[in-house]
Amino acid sequence: MERVNISGLSPDLAVLERAVAVLRLGGLIGYPTETFYGIGADPRSELAVDALFRAKGRPTEVSIPLIAGSVAQLTAVAGPLSTMARRLAERFWPGPLTLVIPAWQGLSVVIHAGRGTVAVRVPGHQVARSLSDAFGHPITSTSANLSGQPPATDADAVALSLASSLSMLLDGGVTPGGQASTIVDTLGDQPRLVRQGAIAWGQVLECLE
Repeated sequence: MERVNISGLSPDLAVLERAVAVLRLGGLIGYPTETFYGIGADPRSELAVDALFRAKGRPTEVSIPLIAGSVAQLTAVAGPLSTMARRLAERFWPGPLTLVIPAWQGLSVVIHAGRGTVAVRVPGHQVARSLSDAFGHPITSTSANLSGQPPATDADAVALSLASSLSMLLDGGVTPGGQASTIVDTLGDQPRLVRQGAIAWGQVLECLE
């Protein structure tokens, strides 16, 4: 595993390009987010997705969330967001709010466990957004830890559990930790709370009033 320091304020373009090359070859990358460290993989690659599940020891019936570099990047592949999803994205992105939307064509079926929906956010961390931007497509954002273990807030913890599985680890220092992202299902007429997290459910409802 290659471990590279990266600035959270101004990520080095050359480092991002090396990371993108890894993703395009089906490799896995550890990277910081506004909450914990995540594992990045190409969600369209069966090879990469299989490696991701094996690295975490995660059952394949559990879906994998994604991040996008921007709303524009997401809609370019997923199509227009619903009115509800768009209002929430405008209010809370970049940030720790994950929206459940219809999965788009080209994603590995294993990513969404055959459900036809996918959870995605635009993260509030410059490295995470820049990595997805440089890759040109949303990437996976499951926590960088073995399934059932606490999520990692620093690169040392990621390396301790996943060094043999990752091709590259972007060390952006210690992340804030705290609660994971709040997950909201936007598929119906009304929002549905899937997981309470960093953004209070009351704030979500207030935004949609």
